[in-house]
Amino acid sequence: MVLDGGQSMTKPLIVVNFKTYASASGATAETLAVAMEAHSNGPARMVAVVSAFDLEAVRRAAPSLEVWSQHLDPVGQGGFTGWLEPKTAIHRGAQGTIINHAEHKVEMDHVQRLLPQLPEDFPVCGCAADLEEAKSLAEMGPTFIAVEPPELIGGDISVTTADPSIVSDTVAVVKATNPDVRVLCGAGVKNGQDVATAIKLGAEGVLLASGVTKASDVASVLNDLVSLL
Repeated sequence: MVLDGGQSMTKPLIVVNFKTYASASGATAETLAVAMEAHSNGPARMVAVVSAFDLEAVRRAAPSLEVWSQHLDPVGQGGFTGWLEPKTAIHRGAQGTIINHAEHKVEMDHVQRLLPQLPEDFPVCGCAADLEEAKSLAEMGPTFIAVEPPELIGGDISVTTADPSIVSDTVAVVKATNPDVRVLCGAGVKNGQDVATAIKLGAEGVLLASGVTKASDVASVLNDLVSLL
């Protein structure tokens, strides 16, 4: 896969996972998306990762913001009650997706079967908890792999501070396996220094959540995240 939706290949990515936080669901998801959209022409490529319920509303509220789904299933249109079917997600506004997040793990076969069902220019970010998982995902060729040690997700210490080698080692393993796959860094990312350090370690952006979604001053946090780019 490894194509990139026609988006800039040079800007670092700031990928914000809205999860199902009250501060980033329904009407508040739209408000947060509008705040992110204000930075969409800045030094970073801003991406909002939203609940399937909010895809259409967020795209409508922030039409120039890139919006991804939080999950997709490798199913077609038919008897698949409760599954997230890709064609409908795309119709409702999904411009990319994450998959295998630590809070929604799937088998590697799930990812393998999903990728052929998606358009070639549809960004897919596979989340990896460790080097072994990163290598397995890289062999399948998603657009991105985000390294996210589960124990640091939602915490106050960024992976770039807790163990920088996790990022640099993941970059090395992924590039050795598939040089076209781009690496993102997640877990505990909160500020511009975390973003700058991730890029220095070889990542091409960050995946974060609570640092933005739970912020009392979202605009200030977003400004900080791109301040050193």
